[in-house]
Amino acid sequence: MKPIFIAGPCSIESAELLDEVASKIAQIKSNLDVDIIFKASFDKANRTSINSFRSVGLERGLQMLSDVKERWGLRLSTDIHEAWQAEPAGEVIDVIQIPAFLCRQTDLVIAAAKTGRIVNIKKAPFMSGADMRYPYEKATMSGTNEVWLTERGNIIGYNDLAVDFRNIPVMQKFAPRVIMDCTHAVQRPGAGNGMSAGDSEYVPAMALAAKAFGANGYFFETHPEPEKALSDGPNMIRLDELETLIAKLK
Repeated sequence: MKPIFIAGPCSIESAELLDEVASKIAQIKSNLDVDIIFKASFDKANRTSINSFRSVGLERGLQMLSDVKERWGLRLSTDIHEAWQAEPAGEVIDVIQIPAFLCRQTDLVIAAAKTGRIVNIKKAPFMSGADMRYPYEKATMSGTNEVWLTERGNIIGYNDLAVDFRNIPVMQKFAPRVIMDCTHAVQRPGAGNGMSAGDSEYVPAMALAAKAFGANGYFFETHPEPEKALSDGPNMIRLDELETLIAKLK
């Protein structure tokens, strides 16, 4: 199965940022002849602190993502947090993402599946790969023809994650497409004094290890200046480093 790539900034900060990142991703898509889906969030509803940036909201965010699709010809992905968001998102978005901490929310998964779009369910850091069979079944039995699962590590102690790469072949026993979330896997949840910290230097190694275990998809949050990103900067890969890594994985 040909690998797919999902990449983009964590959240929609501005139209200018979306355009800069989408331009680079479209260039990589053309240069390397790979399937890349553009992802950004219209609402970061699971931020650590109430004071954290949450993006631009559903209506404006979907319009901005639609503009990216029209201008750059990229398929789109975004995450939803409430069931009512599925229908409007499904009118614009090609791959609806279920956030890791919400992967057991039955109504949310069913609503996403009923759009008929691809549903990408991220594995919660408190769940095993084998237990992801049940969210997968909720989606496949509710109207969608294609469900992807995404590995992003498991909680270890406080404010840290560890990746058991065996989860990739385990989940592939029932889900043909298993994606490695290479940037959230190096996150340190809540470890940044009211926000998440991270170790972005390990992102390439996470991706290559996932390839060795048979992953057939890769997720990267990317930003031209991660140190200035309004969400998840410490675990992002720099935009100008993305093409080299994707070339290795291809």
